[in-house]
Amino acid sequence: MQHEPIYITALSSISPLGTSLKEVWENYKRPDHFLGEKTYDNITAWGASFTEDTRQKILALSNSDTKYKNLDPSVLYAIYAARETILQAGWQDGNFGVNIGSSRGATALFEKYHSEFIQKGEASTLSSPTTTLGNISSWVAHDLQTQGPEISHSITCSTALHSLLNGVAWLKSGMANKFLVGGSEAPLTPFTIAQMKALKIYSRFEPNDPEGYPCRALDLDKKQNSMVLGEAASMACLEIGNLDNALARIEGLGYATEILEHNISISSDAVCFQRSMAMALGKTDPKEVDVVVMHAPGTIKGDLSEVTAIKKIFGKDMPALTTNKWKVGHSFGASGMLSLELAVLMLQHQEFIPVPYVTYDVVPKQINKVMVNAVGFGGNAVSILLGKP
Repeated sequence: MQHEPIYITALSSISPLGTSLKEVWENYKRPDHFLGEKTYDNITAWGASFTEDTRQKILALSNSDTKYKNLDPSVLYAIYAARETILQAGWQDGNFGVNIGSSRGATALFEKYHSEFIQKGEASTLSSPTTTLGNISSWVAHDLQTQGPEISHSITCSTALHSLLNGVAWLKSGMANKFLVGGSEAPLTPFTIAQMKALKIYSRFEPNDPEGYPCRALDLDKKQNSMVLGEAASMACLEIGNLDNALARIEGLGYATEILEHNISISSDAVCFQRSMAMALGKTDPKEVDVVVMHAPGTIKGDLSEVTAIKKIFGKDMPALTTNKWKVGHSFGASGMLSLELAVLMLQHQEFIPVPYVTYDVVPKQINKVMVNAVGFGGNAVSILLGKP
């Protein structure tokens, strides 16, 4: 069993914020959001889409190999982000593990193939192999020509942080020295959006709403649910030992599952988050945590229960709270890694990124430790405590 520290040595994402850490950071410092209203078949809804420049990069990737033309966007997003992350880390020998998860997987292809099946009464030849969840990690491993283990999984919206947990476990076991972990999601499809609308949690804010933000994540006074979906893939490279190129140190890990009252419930004080945050803190004094990057999906109950859980764990030593979903939407299985990217960027730049419509009594002048939260349907919470390398 390895006891050396584990570090994040590279990060990359593809999201409405852009495709480079520099671009992402510049966009985080701006107060505007990246949500727009579009029509998906016959459904008009808010969504956080890639810019045209980013979309062209994905199109170029799809056209670069005949085998890639039949892949779902979720797989292409993952390949693109994985390439960038590995390049940043300088991993060239392919001797590393891959664990990339997704909540929904190949949503666009699944909807397309199912529609064809309803119309024709038979399935397309590629309908099965291109819509499995294992599709994402296996194609990334193929593209990068890796020689280590490849793992896919879905633990709803905490999937990406569960990937990190799993990568750390492999490193600590001594069965691997390096691991690429993350999540990918392409949920801006008619049926996926219809499912969220059916749950009565999707944003219904009008485009000309005077409040100006369709997703009111972390607004504890909102009177309606305001979740908005966004597309993204986000990856991190994990390595063991003291490293010169480290971006952040993983100081604590926590996870918990709570007993559900119904399929999408979370308790009013988010017991799962209380347990995961307490586990991640371990022996660390709560006073040492400067920021919590919250899951905060923009729903009334979800946001409030998480804040209640944070208050129960930190008491009078409350850290500054933030989230990125008001800006980039909720990318389901990729969202936790996007939050982790924000945490690392704040550690690097020593600058707190606030939510523009939230009033802060005080914000940290120095950022030494940041906790990142994620939770999904099923009450599966993960908390990661990060520190400066």
